[in-house]
Amino acid sequence: MLERALGFGADIVMVDLEDSVPPGEKSAACELAVEWVPRLAAAGRRVMVRVNSLDTGLTADELAAVVCPDLAGISIGKGNTAWDLQQVDRLLPPLEAGAGVAAGSIKVVPWIETAMAIVHVYEMAQASQRIVGIAFGAEDYTNDMGVIRNDFGEECYYARSAVAVAARAAGVGALDGPFVGFRDPDGLRQDAGAARQMGYTGKFAIHPAQIDIINETFSPSPEDVAYARRVMAAWEEAEAAGRGSLSIDGRMVDVPVVKRAQNLLAQVTAIEAQANS
Repeated sequence: MLERALGFGADIVMVDLEDSVPPGEKSAACELAVEWVPRLAAAGRRVMVRVNSLDTGLTADELAAVVCPDLAGISIGKGNTAWDLQQVDRLLPPLEAGAGVAAGSIKVVPWIETAMAIVHVYEMAQASQRIVGIAFGAEDYTNDMGVIRNDFGEECYYARSAVAVAARAAGVGALDGPFVGFRDPDGLRQDAGAARQMGYTGKFAIHPAQIDIINETFSPSPEDVAYARRVMAAWEEAEAAGRGSLSIDGRMVDVPVVKRAQNLLAQVTAIEAQANS
């Protein structure tokens, strides 16, 4: 699986040491991560490792093993409050120094996946300057709540929305958890579209067949880009004429619409810059 990841078109390749690894294989998985993080990075992939939660007692050793100049960041789940993430934040500086990595380079993406974490999600999103995004884990959340997941997701609506709102308020990315039906592209497209409408900025994939649909869903469409450019051109013309609003195609265009257009075009620029890097 790691070798196949050399050709993936994902923004991040996440090497998992947590839920996808049986308890008896944790040590072997960590050894594989140590081997493969540099290999994936050398192939141009941006690599993160999902380590086990603090309550397992494995976190410190896993971080000590995987922190290296080729590692972009780590992901960690099962935390309930900002305190959990602050403990991770304290572990990383000496490991960065020992590995010759610039201080603060290793970024963090915590998973929000318990009722307690939802209650504290905004504080968790702000717990460390290393945090670049927070991820919603629906499987563990519904397990913690004692409810059954269904194909419509009503049982996760509040929690899923809360994570997106907290991420926006904290100024970090909102990453939706994976859609487990990896042979259901239509279901994935619908699920990813719903996440984007909630304010999510990306989504985890659990199968390479999901990557293109996710990238397409979370990237501005050509139609959206064309409309944003029309908005900016019309707004500049209106400003020059001293008008504070205008209409395009029978729809009012005012400052919030212009800001959305600016943000979308900035996203396009960022995507293009990453593709060319």
